[in-house]
Parts: sequence; C-alpha cells; structure tokens
Amino acid sequence: MSKLPSRRAILAGLTSLAATPLWANAPVTSLRPKARPQSVIRRAAATPEELIAEAKLGGAVSFTVAELGSGRILEASGPAVALPPASVSKAVTALYALDLLGADHRFHTKVVASAPIVDGVLKGDLALVGGGDPTLNTDGMARLVNKLAESGLKRVEGRFVVYGGALPYVEAIDPGQPKHVGYATSVSGICLNFNRVYFDWKKVDGKFKTAMEARSEKHRPSVRVAKIALSERKAPVFDYVNVDGVDHWSVSRHALNNEGGRWLPMRQPEVYAGEVLRELAKEKGMLVPAPVKTASRPAGQELASVQSDPLLTILKGMLRYSTNITAEMVGLAATNARGVYAASLRASGREMEAWASETLGIKTAKFVDHSGLGDQSRIRSDELAKALSIIAQKSQIHPILRAFAMKDAKGRPLKNHPIAVNAKTGTLNFVSGLAGYMKAPSGQELAFAIFSADTETRARLTRAQRDRPKGAKSWNRRAKTLQQKLIERWGALYAS
Repeated sequence: MSKLPSRRAILAGLTSLAATPLWANAPVTSLRPKARPQSVIRRAAATPEELIAEAKLGGAVSFTVAELGSGRILEASGPAVALPPASVSKAVTALYALDLLGADHRFHTKVVASAPIVDGVLKGDLALVGGGDPTLNTDGMARLVNKLAESGLKRVEGRFVVYGGALPYVEAIDPGQPKHVGYATSVSGICLNFNRVYFDWKKVDGKFKTAMEARSEKHRPSVRVAKIALSERKAPVFDYVNVDGVDHWSVSRHALNNEGGRWLPMRQPEVYAGEVLRELAKEKGMLVPAPVKTASRPAGQELASVQSDPLLTILKGMLRYSTNITAEMVGLAATNARGVYAASLRASGREMEAWASETLGIKTAKFVDHSGLGDQSRIRSDELAKALSIIAQKSQIHPILRAFAMKDAKGRPLKNHPIAVNAKTGTLNFVSGLAGYMKAPSGQELAFAIFSADTETRARLTRAQRDRPKGAKSWNRRAKTLQQKLIERWGALYAS
C-alpha cells in the first residue's frame, strides 16, 4: 500500500499531482530532415525507443510531431493509443470557447430588484444573478456593492435570493479526488474566489483561533456557510460533511503548526457569494437579508453589474495557472452557446467531442469534463498534433500558451535555449502530457503532442492516496524528462 503524505504536507497545500506512461510502441514514421552537419546528427542519435526505455515509466507512451500547416506526421510512437490528457484538455477547451463565445466575450454578474426603491427601501426582492464569471473574487464583489450603493438602497424588506442557474450545479469537478483539495471544487453559474474559502488558524496563548474567510487582496469577510472544527483524531487530516446546506469541515489539531492557512473547496457557491455581498453591503450601510438560493432566474430592474475581463485574457490565465474551475465554466458556457444546456460536465464534454470532430478533425476523443481532472478522458496524440498544426488554430492558441522552459540535466531552467516551446502541460498521478508548438534552431515550427500514462497503477489508488501517492513524484519527473528529450531530439534534427 502506498504511504500516505504527512499531515503538514497536506496542509501546506503544495499538491503534487504526478504523471506516468504505459508500454511504448515503435515509431510509425521517422523525421526526414535535410542533411545536417554530423555533430548535429550525433546529438539526435538516440531513437525514440531508446528514450522511452530509458525513462522506465511502465504503462503507455504516445507521441506525435507534425509539420505546421500541412499536418504531415514527421515522427510518432503509438499515435493511435488514446490516453488521459489531464490538463492538456484545457487547450481544446480554450479553442472550443474561443470559437463559440469569441475572444471579446465578457461575463456579467448583476444585482436586480423586483420592485422600485422608495426612500432607500426595497419592498420587493433583491437578487444576485450570476453570469458564469469564473474570475469574480471578493474585490470584484466589493466593486459590485459600491455600484449598488449608488442606487440609493438602504434596506431590503423582501428576500435576498442568489441565482447560479446560468450553469448547472456540480458538487465536485471530480468526485474521486480527496475532499479537501481546492482544485476539485463545486461548479455553478456563480463563482467567487474560484469557489474556495480560506481556512486561517493561529495559536494564541496555547489555543487555536480559526476563521473561514472569503479572502482577497483588499477584503477578508467572514462566512457562515462554511464552518471548521478542531478534532483530536490524527487521520484523516480533513473531513467534510454537508449539514442543512452548510459546509462543515473538521481538521486534526495535531496536524496544525502554530500559524497558517489554506484554501478549501466551497460546495455552496450561491449562498457563499450572497453572504459576501451581504457583509460588504453592511459596511456600506445597506441592510440585506440572509441569502437563499433560487432555481428561477430573477427578473426586475438592474441596480448594479460588473463584468469580467475579455475571454481571451481569462483563457490566458487559465492556461498559465491551469485553473480547473475556469475550464469547466467556460466550457459549459461554450456548450450553452451551441444551444445546449448540459446538465453535467460529462454531457458538456460530449458536446465538445462533437465540436472537436467537426472543427478540429479530432474524431475519437472522449471528454468527461473540460479541465482534464477526470481521468476517464481520452485523446490520441496524432489527432491532437494534427489539429494544432492547422494555422488557424495555431493563430488562436499559440499566443495564450505558456512558454515551456527547457531544463539542464539537473532540472534547472536554461535561459536562451535554442529551442523555443509554447505548450500546455497536463499532470495527474501517473498521467503526464505536453502539447503545443516548438521552434527549432533553424526557425522551423512544429506541432506536437506527448502523452504518458500508467492507468493500472492510478486505478489502484484510493481516494485518500490521490493527493500525493508514493512513487508519483519520481514518475512525474521521469515523464517530464522524456518529454524534453523528445523535443531536444526534434530540435537537433532541425538545428539548421
């Protein structure tokens, strides 16, 4: 059985999702570069089979490198083996959202009133209406409250309702993940602080003081819809239960150091956002009732609204930081734009499959979500590499892909490396992927996709072990080393 991580390692929040490939196929095609100086050819002498064997990954490896524009496969190994893409899925999700929503699309969060405000009093209902913005934080909510104050509102006599029905409610992106991880939070049409709440603790005079806050750069209001209690148990470090619509967390006091904090997932996004608006409104002299979730979209006079950055900016952040909830929300919004209201992430994933087949020529992919967190998604390296080689797709995705740092033998980033890479990484325990573009020293650009997975080892993990299982870190390191060596091989063959 794999050794579980230390309690303090969990609390540090430095979640290490690892990667891992299966058995390797011999290349089906080979690069055919023009004749190069012998010194360059020697640098690329290792064959793909040798590099894969050297990685000692077990499981499966699939890669394809394709000529930009034509999509001609230059070299491949197991190209038709469908493997979990992990967060590489987000590159497909970005193209999906850009195509259906447009680069300039913005998400709006509104406050509406069911009746006029008379002498500062609203005798009807006040409603917070989510518009699917994955980037709204407490500072943004404060801006919304400031605009609401300009309406003259002082008191609400009716109800305060919160609507998140623009997107379906999903309790956890991947229910198979540990309960406490902040990257597997809930999904709804309203999202605050990436649907996470900040657990803060500090020992004072030998006793712990704890708080649950909607923390942002300028504000840190307390919330009531998420509570935490200290436990005398030693394991598990965290436990969770929903009691009457309130998130109740417990944490082992033995795992806490004297002071610290970490983000926990929020399972009640509508009430969470409503509580924060209510607290911020109180600071501005406005009395608002306790929030309640509503399933019906509220109608009425708009009192205030805030909008997100353009979609292109949101996607650039999503690809850089690999934010799962952003991927899920923009993917669901894109599915809405196809005229389909998906009731689940899997249903929305099917729509993305259909779009990818129609638009990208990716015929066999399976997407159980839009972020890649679910390990039942599958994609072939040849289909993705060919899709990325299309100039129109390259012009959309390349500018927002993060630069991938090439490293030396000790894992240190190399400045001014002759090979430039912009790509999306993907990492789960015993799953690793990398796909995007590389520019060889000659200036020639290639599209590529590399996937590795040891699905049998991953399938044996318990839910508790999926945070940091034994062997995953070293497996991930070897998988990433293989990715770089393959890229170096291709760069050497096109060095001049």
